[in-house]
Amino acid sequence: MQKFLFNPMVKTRPLTFKEKVHEVIFEADTRQGKWFDIVLIVAIVLSVLIVMLETVPSLEDRFGHVFYILEWIFTILFTIEYALRLYSVKKPMKYATSFYGVVDLISILPTYLSFFIYGSQSLMVIRALRLLRIFRVFKLANHFKQGLMLIRALRDSAAKISVFLFFIILMTIMFGSLMYLIEAKSNAGFDSIPRSIYWAIVTLTTVGYGDISPSTNLGQFIAAIVMILGYAVIAVPTGVVTSEIIRGTKKNQNEVNINTQSCQSCSREGHDDDAIYCKYCGEKINEQDEED
Repeated sequence: MQKFLFNPMVKTRPLTFKEKVHEVIFEADTRQGKWFDIVLIVAIVLSVLIVMLETVPSLEDRFGHVFYILEWIFTILFTIEYALRLYSVKKPMKYATSFYGVVDLISILPTYLSFFIYGSQSLMVIRALRLLRIFRVFKLANHFKQGLMLIRALRDSAAKISVFLFFIILMTIMFGSLMYLIEAKSNAGFDSIPRSIYWAIVTLTTVGYGDISPSTNLGQFIAAIVMILGYAVIAVPTGVVTSEIIRGTKKNQNEVNINTQSCQSCSREGHDDDAIYCKYCGEKINEQDEED
């Protein structure tokens, strides 16, 4: 993506060091930004792999010291990267409390917590969440647009799904209480209403652990009804979200392509290629002043 058209009559001031850091770390459309993200993703994969290998007793006995050193090397690198992210944005606290900011922080905390809490370093597998940044490297405009469309569909269908889940909760309470009345004296495991509700949830969601099962004819009949209703648990939310996706697809057919350019103020992405101001906070995306 070409962010600025060349115009010999327009002069732009050079980027400051802070702006250059922001461009490299937060934007994958530039060559430096893409390489930064690739190196970051490789480091994340290696660090997660080390954490997993540490749990293998034979490897831990032979290479435990090496794993420990590598853990700290990756943690220090990720700490520096996190600090640079906070430094390069205009509102560090806003980034720190964002989704990626929280993920970045909790990915480095376990190693430092290991000084106080034994075994906490195993929580470093949380770093796998940072692999979500892989979409920045291979973020063709279409991929990112489809991701935003899916998020928008989930958000738009949240009210309908919430109502549906409310009725599902009522249904499990009703069937659980009914099964308790029917199977309480059969020694089939329905020894309390909460445990019977657990059975109803497992059966309604078609998981079917089989640790509790009705033994009376009436109980088995009720169980069959719950099993059949279980298909609706999958069908209804899927249909609701699918309809919102179809609606969003029709609405966004004429949208302008979007890129990975990140707002230095709110750190949000997903701007149109021809955008001048951030669609989320209104700040100017390009801070370079133009002079006649």
